Amino acid sequence: MKHLVYLITGIVLTIVFFVLATGSAFNIYERLYYSQGFNDALYNHNMYPTMALITIAITWGAAAIYYYAINSVKFDRWYHWLAVAAIVTLLVPIACYAYNDAVFASAGLGYIGESIVFQLQNLLWTPLLFVIASFSMRWWSSNCRHTPFPQ
Repeated sequence: MKHLVYLITGIVLTIVFFVLATGSAFNIYERLYYSQGFNDALYNHNMYPTMALITIAITWGAAAIYYYAINSVKFDRWYHWLAVAAIVTLLVPIACYAYNDAVFASAGLGYIGESIVFQLQNLLWTPLLFVIASFSMRWWSSNCRHTPFPQ
């Protein structure tokens, strides 16, 4: 029962992240970095929801791969988990930047510097969501459930 509470809490926190990342009144992306023309273009091209979904999909997907696909006794140490977290933390801003750049290039907009600075905040959100996903789903793993911290 306790493990199901962790899963539900993780899902709820992820939904809260999505709602706060896509809201127009209070947007967590805009609270950390705001540039008038750049953020207006993100909002007008409806890019906030897609970038939030990319962040959620990669973090939860990587946690699922670590705990259920890899799930190896040889790969169940805290530093293995940290390596996966580091890879995910670097992968998400690159994927979001590629999406951002593709949409802006097709619209004829050039916000390269702003896009890079904007993606730096994913270096904060990605590890946080990866930890949430890890603690939500690690309990059903047969070999890696003790990673990163013992039960």
